[in-house]
Amino acid sequence: MKTTLISKEKNIAKFTMDITAEEFEAAVINAYQANKDKYPVDGFRKGKAPRKIIENNYGEGIFWEDAVNEIFGENYPVALDELNLDVINRPIADFTELKKGEGFTITVEVECYPVIEVKDYKGVEIEKVEYEVTEEMVADELKAIQKRNARLTVVDRPAENGDTVVIDYAGFKGEEQFEGGTAERFPLTLGSGTFIPGFEEQLVGVAPGEEKDVELSFPEDYPAEDLAGAAVVFKCKVHEVKVEELPELDDEFVKDISEFDTLEEYVNDVKDGLAKANAARAENEMKNEAIKVVYDKNEFDAPEVMIEDEMDARIKEFDYQLQYQGLGLDKYLELTQTTIEDVKEQIKEDCERAVKTKMLLSAVAEMEGFEVTDEEITKELEMMAIQYRMDAEQLRGMLGGQLGMVARDLQMRKAIDCIFANAVIK
Repeated sequence: MKTTLISKEKNIAKFTMDITAEEFEAAVINAYQANKDKYPVDGFRKGKAPRKIIENNYGEGIFWEDAVNEIFGENYPVALDELNLDVINRPIADFTELKKGEGFTITVEVECYPVIEVKDYKGVEIEKVEYEVTEEMVADELKAIQKRNARLTVVDRPAENGDTVVIDYAGFKGEEQFEGGTAERFPLTLGSGTFIPGFEEQLVGVAPGEEKDVELSFPEDYPAEDLAGAAVVFKCKVHEVKVEELPELDDEFVKDISEFDTLEEYVNDVKDGLAKANAARAENEMKNEAIKVVYDKNEFDAPEVMIEDEMDARIKEFDYQLQYQGLGLDKYLELTQTTIEDVKEQIKEDCERAVKTKMLLSAVAEMEGFEVTDEEITKELEMMAIQYRMDAEQLRGMLGGQLGMVARDLQMRKAIDCIFANAVIK
């Protein structure tokens, strides 16, 4: 294949791919081998008819479309690499007339990633951000550590707010028990907001062994239509009442949960951890502010296709979250009486800003000549694998052709670090 760039104006690249007769013939043979069993011919078993016989029966060009698709799929990425084109949408391709035993030319038009010159990205002025580690923060962290190591102890008294009750319950709408409203020996922490409003409050004061009819109405926007706004009764029985017992914050407790021997050492380590977290938080906020300053100094348009892709990606993620909650996007739109166009309108401004910010950072990375090594990608995959609790090589295989996105993210991080390192912090 021979690749020739014809023009590149206003982010639209036009180029040709000249395919030889030999390349075309090889692709036709592959198409025949892959598809010959789809074309029955009298006198031949399925998939055994010679190519010439199939072509005589179904037409000389019966395998040409599949051959051209194979050629384009294999050669298009090669052409982009040869011409150093970074494209952002699907190409428009035109083909010259196909003839047996001859080559042909593919003419391609495709929109490319815009090249922008970023000005004033060094020396931006930002306010210094600092967060002090207070005694209250340390106390809260230690309390959280105690709660993570707390035990639940059974008590023989009526339930109080904050207690965990072990209950059986069955929900009724009228005389009929409704689906999904039944459980046995379910542990429920009163005041946690786990159940619908009004449920947990009514179990306060109920003692072990007692029964209680909890009467309430489901919220009007409850996902299940047959229960939304409905008055129901949950017949409950309390089996146990458990109270949370926090461990004593002393040297023995510290020895059990850490590598430290004394409470003083452990508290100092907690303070160090909070200080590092605060420093990271402050640096992140200053970096965001520096990016915002650069963003405000540079005006340019983002391609609509990139904004559309960003909106589609966010809507898809939103749909996943809704499905996890048992709802789904279609149901959400129905309940909120909105359309997908309404959702896009709500998020378009944020998506445009996100796209333009990525463009800015990519441009800075390009101007500074930042490159990403294989070692850096491997290290990033290892960190991602820990986060997703999977093998790094397995993750690499899953990402496949999307490894370029990992590299681009690392490039943009280098651009952010560059902007921040050159900022004037007041």
